[in-house]
Amino acid sequence: MGKGATDAATGGLALIADPTRARMLALILASPEGRATVTALADELGLRQPTVSHHAKTLHDQGVLERTPEGRRAWYSVAPSELDRVRGLLGEPGAAPPDDAVVDRIVDDLSQRFAGTFARETVARYVRESLDLVSEHAADSPRLASRTSGFAAERLSALAGHRAESRGTPKVLFVCVQNAGRSQMAAAILRHLAGDRVHVRTAGSEPASEVSPAILSALDEIGVPTGGEFPKPLTDEVVRAADVVITMGCGDACPVYPGKRYLDWELDDPVGQPTARVRAIRDDIDRRVRELLAELA
Repeated sequence: MGKGATDAATGGLALIADPTRARMLALILASPEGRATVTALADELGLRQPTVSHHAKTLHDQGVLERTPEGRRAWYSVAPSELDRVRGLLGEPGAAPPDDAVVDRIVDDLSQRFAGTFARETVARYVRESLDLVSEHAADSPRLASRTSGFAAERLSALAGHRAESRGTPKVLFVCVQNAGRSQMAAAILRHLAGDRVHVRTAGSEPASEVSPAILSALDEIGVPTGGEFPKPLTDEVVRAADVVITMGCGDACPVYPGKRYLDWELDDPVGQPTARVRAIRDDIDRRVRELLAELA
């Protein structure tokens, strides 16, 4: 199945699953007038205005947001035709898990994506197991459906790669405790630098519910996007699929398999640290990632 077809099948989920866009939409919906400016959103999110403008333009181009100029300012609001879909995808904190219809939709989409590789029954098992795992660590997340879809897709992709004993593209797994700081930083920087030359995954031994906003801001400062990443539990298939497993303070939580390269990066946890310390940890990770990429290349 081609990339365009895959994106079309899960476009709504993927578009809004991006943490920055989801937070922007939530802020717009929560505002008294149901609209906000890029300046106000950037201030609230602690991000640069060009970054917020980029996401607003993407959502506008896809018809999710409407743009209303007023003098020198432009207001963004959720398009009336998209309100129900956005509210449904964002959900509300403490909302009930996705119902059977949503889960079946995810299974159908991923069955199409992995047609010829996995039977629908296998896909369904991974989707429901992924929902349980995501719910266990982030039961109050307003995006359980999109997170379940993304997590199940990543696990199935890892399993397919391991079974096929695929060669050529190096596969790197970053593991820390919460998968909300160090591992997310390292993965985002490596994806940014390597593009399609390296397959990058992350996981946490005790994942948090969200990537730390301080991490998103620190990466934004150096122009590194995080996409729709979120903390994910450590599972067997992603370890088996990796060529290089890099741990960061998670002890012996990661299973060891023969034929893989294991590295332990001793790094302080940036979550909850002062901004200057977060930047220093980011720069240390950036240096290590660049050295790793040079070795892989």
